[in-house]
Amino acid sequence: MKSKLLAFLLVLPMMICCGSNKEDPTDDNSGDDNNQTTTVTTATITFTGETELSFGFEGGTGTFAFTCDKDWTVRTSNPEWLHVSPESGSASETPITLTVTCDANATTSTRDTYVVIESGEVKKMGRVFQNYDVFVKAGVELKSGATVLATNPNVEKFLTEVNYPDHDWSYTEVLNYYGGFNGKYYDENGNEDPNGQMFNWSNQPSSDKPMTYSIRWTEADLESGSNMVLTLEDVTNGWKAETDISSGSLYVNFTNLVPNAQYTYRVTTVNSGKVMAEGNFTTTGHLHQVFFKSACRNGRDLGGWKTLDGKMVKYRMVYRGGRMQSETVNSAGKKEILAEGIGAQLDLRNSDRLSKPAVDGLAFLAPGIDQGGTWMLTHGNDDGNYTKQCFEFTVNSLREGKPVYFHCSLGRDRTGTFDILLLGLLGVREGDIGKAYEVTYFAPVGYSVSSSESGSNPKPIFKNTRNQWVYSDVVPYFWNMAAETEGGTFAEGVEKYLLTVAGVSQQDIDDFRSMMLVDAN
Repeated sequence: MKSKLLAFLLVLPMMICCGSNKEDPTDDNSGDDNNQTTTVTTATITFTGETELSFGFEGGTGTFAFTCDKDWTVRTSNPEWLHVSPESGSASETPITLTVTCDANATTSTRDTYVVIESGEVKKMGRVFQNYDVFVKAGVELKSGATVLATNPNVEKFLTEVNYPDHDWSYTEVLNYYGGFNGKYYDENGNEDPNGQMFNWSNQPSSDKPMTYSIRWTEADLESGSNMVLTLEDVTNGWKAETDISSGSLYVNFTNLVPNAQYTYRVTTVNSGKVMAEGNFTTTGHLHQVFFKSACRNGRDLGGWKTLDGKMVKYRMVYRGGRMQSETVNSAGKKEILAEGIGAQLDLRNSDRLSKPAVDGLAFLAPGIDQGGTWMLTHGNDDGNYTKQCFEFTVNSLREGKPVYFHCSLGRDRTGTFDILLLGLLGVREGDIGKAYEVTYFAPVGYSVSSSESGSNPKPIFKNTRNQWVYSDVVPYFWNMAAETEGGTFAEGVEKYLLTVAGVSQQDIDDFRSMMLVDAN
């Protein structure tokens, strides 16, 4: 009896379950909501082709095909770089084609995402892969025998087209050139766009950076596990440097090129000395700009300017720029500073001046100067006139074979004052010194325009053109010195200042000119 009862209890749930799922369209209670049972049918989505797409770094279009017996929608997991069309549709027995558009991959890694087709709670996903461009961070490719521009194109255009006269600093043209902060918006080709977005302080141009080029080789040429080294030589000016390259790399970047020079290059593996690439190239341009990672903005060489007596200022002797300090110059930048050949640092700041050089081993001076202009020319401390200290440090460093990098915070006012003095003493035409001074306009916020000025300067106008502040203060001062001698030149005015006001010796002046000048080609 007990066994029969147990068997009945086991069978009973199955009977109840089966009875609840039974559908009978002739059931008398079919219209009774309390008794009707509804069957929910789900959509069927079926891919009729590939379920994965792959794109190169440049992007492109591809398609997925599928059928769906219900209305459907589609979305992507990363809509910022992957787009589909159409985004919705109706049921169809014939295959539906989705067009998938993939943007170019400007990142340094591969990426993947999904295209999700949905109908109710049913989902089907197609996967999308995209490679990255191994050369995305590479400079312009350089081939052996090429002639390339060393100077930033925006700066080169300004230096080529502008011709300022001597004695007349009443006007300026630099604000008409792309690259600085005149409050206008420009497109990627440098053309003014009147319908463009408002100027964004964080969207800063990089016209103070020189051109960057790359030498490349193929993956098949790589020597497994071996690092490489680039040997770059400026044959014209007697300079050579080596750059380490990690194993597996397919290119090496280089920058800070001197204009109008002949270069050779050679890339070899460390293990066996295998030559990966070699050749030569020629540079053109007006200015030797320098940039050291990840700071030292607004940097440039005083070299390359022609003098009125047919000479030229030597390259790689004296540099000017924005602040150089260990907190902002990273380890790679410090290597670049030393590779450039810089051996001395002259900090013209006061309250924020350094107590030691930014790079170990550099000769160092920081006299503590509050401001530029004629104030800087006529003031000093217990050690004497400020410019006397700076000039003597520069001359002594050059005597010891140590090229000098001098700077204040921005590389604009105090730096501009000392730059005018040095170029003037060497005999560079005063109008050309005005152009050299205004190149600061092409540097970013924090250099051409101080960060503290940005709040009160919504349209970031460069405030220190040649007809304002430092230039229009210092240059007349030197011209007045020259006028005390009939027919006096600007160079004679600077020399008279150094001798009679600053107290510099004639020997230091003569030695500086001798070390800094060569016959122009």
